[in-house]
Amino acid sequence: MSSAKKSDDTALIVIDVQNDFCPGGALAVPGGHEIVPLVNRLIEAFDHVILTQDWHPRAHSSFASSHAGSTPFSSIDMPYGTQTLWPDHCVQGTPGADFHPDLVWTKAELVIRKGFRVEIDSYSAFYENDRRTPTGLAGYLRERGLTRLTLVGLATDYCVAYSALDAARLGFETTVLMDACRAIDLDGSLAAAEEQMRRAGVVLTESTRLAA
Repeated sequence: MSSAKKSDDTALIVIDVQNDFCPGGALAVPGGHEIVPLVNRLIEAFDHVILTQDWHPRAHSSFASSHAGSTPFSSIDMPYGTQTLWPDHCVQGTPGADFHPDLVWTKAELVIRKGFRVEIDSYSAFYENDRRTPTGLAGYLRERGLTRLTLVGLATDYCVAYSALDAARLGFETTVLMDACRAIDLDGSLAAAEEQMRRAGVVLTESTRLAA
């Protein structure tokens, strides 16, 4: 994987490789743990690595348990739009919010925590779900001169896709390594996300192509 190393303007962004998104977790993505060895090799190969971490307070507004009579994976209308309601997950300070124990993440130069505002969910590494409140990642990348982004992680059709779409909209050259991601695929959400990313100019490829 050493030949995958990119130039000094490229960053690897590892999205939400956390216990609650892996088998046995509160919101497990099928096969989520399977990407960890590949993600570790990519982390070793890239000079610049950034991680995101879902980081919800208890009773977060995106939790079904916060809305009487609601069930996980149903939807409600929020001031910022339609919100899928999730099982309680990635609660601040709990083991479920920790990075997967096999993820070798200490090389990361930055960890972006998202979803910590109780009244709004946050899928993207760049914005809360109101599409207006920034996380600060774009400014950090620009100040560092990091203009090309490679995204991996969980889940392809939610946090990875939202991050990739925002990155492309903000003018970053954006690639998603599909073999280093796994999807929830809720009611066709994976196919829809892939189509949206392609239309936005995001390159969808495999890690093996980095060495080509």
